[in-house]
Amino acid sequence: MKAWKKGLVFSAILGLSAVTLAACGSSDNGEGDKTADGKTELTVTTWNYETTPEFAALFEAFEKANPDITVKNIDIASDDYDTKLTTMLSSGDTTDILTMKNLLSYSNYALRDQLVDVTDHIKDIDAEPAQAAFDMYDIDGKTYAEPYRNDFWVLYYNKTLFDNAGLDYPDNITWDEYEELAAKLTNPDEQVYGAYQHTWRSTIQAIAGAQNGANLIEPKYDFMEDYYERAVRMQEDKSMMDFGTAKSTKVTYQSQFETQKTAMMPMGSWYMGALLTNIDAGKTDVEWGITEMPQNEAGGEVTTFGSPTAFAINKKSKNQEAAQKFLDFCAGEEGAKVLVEVGIVPSYKTDAIDAAYFARKGMPTDEVSQKAFNPDTVAIEFPVDKNAPAIDKILQEEHELILTGDNSPEKGIANMEKRVKDEIGE
Repeated sequence: MKAWKKGLVFSAILGLSAVTLAACGSSDNGEGDKTADGKTELTVTTWNYETTPEFAALFEAFEKANPDITVKNIDIASDDYDTKLTTMLSSGDTTDILTMKNLLSYSNYALRDQLVDVTDHIKDIDAEPAQAAFDMYDIDGKTYAEPYRNDFWVLYYNKTLFDNAGLDYPDNITWDEYEELAAKLTNPDEQVYGAYQHTWRSTIQAIAGAQNGANLIEPKYDFMEDYYERAVRMQEDKSMMDFGTAKSTKVTYQSQFETQKTAMMPMGSWYMGALLTNIDAGKTDVEWGITEMPQNEAGGEVTTFGSPTAFAINKKSKNQEAAQKFLDFCAGEEGAKVLVEVGIVPSYKTDAIDAAYFARKGMPTDEVSQKAFNPDTVAIEFPVDKNAPAIDKILQEEHELILTGDNSPEKGIANMEKRVKDEIGE
């Protein structure tokens, strides 16, 4: 990865001086929870455990390396994860390890003094190969989590559908080319769409911000207009499933791609792991590849967006010593080797790890896929800010109104700007 670009610096944004960030964990940091056979039991929050392969892989590998410790997952539905975790922590929950799904939620937990400070500890571990990801978790010179995964968005494509249409596979295409290809690849009789963009606002807003050097905190969103107009056109010409249908029928991006109902799909690198797992299990036989996210202009540097994922220790954990071992394992070389086996991009990156990643059975090994794995710039999906949760909600609401046709892109963007300005007091 050539560059990770922070949307905003934590210390410049999070002016919450009233919150004291403790430099250490709770006083009870012994091995408090034991199984019947005397092993230490670590509990870890996860989401969609059965369909998120890295969790089981990491847990099993850690247990093998530490036979005196067992790991138990506390699973939460993905859509409810942060809401549920916030409620758990506010009620004094003692789950040992908390998976930080995104930087926004991480900063909230850290600033509420709910996470153990690992700043001094990580100075003594092999963090350099993952330094770009660790830097993302810096809050005023303190770190409260260890990243194990570093995701970014690429364009997945179905080789069979391209072959059937007699079209070349996409290679560093522009958004105009993406739209043209989608129209050619659409087959209404078979209910096959040329492209599928999931219902998340990030499929439009995050990539628009990244590719225009903007961020979603500042209420000036005209850079999104071309992206929304394109999505609306593609819905109208049926080359992309319309938002209303996808939302009301709860379509999953996995089902669209793995049942071969879409030829192209922008999605995060994390999906490779789940896709490979389903192929191995015989649940899908899709022939797939990846290429770089479409760009505004041909031939230039490739910009996409993404976000790291981390584990943190709950300050109320009674097993902090064992929990720290778990964090170090997952964020280090041992964890990286486990992750590449299930197709997950680790935060710990070396040439050897990259080579192992593409050596995994089923991974596309062509030159285009290799290039997609190394974009020039990966911008943070959503900058951290004290107003971010409220802004996020506003942007999602207006995103839905635009794509359901209740507002034009121009009106929807104007509403975003007005509502965000009102929220932050401008």
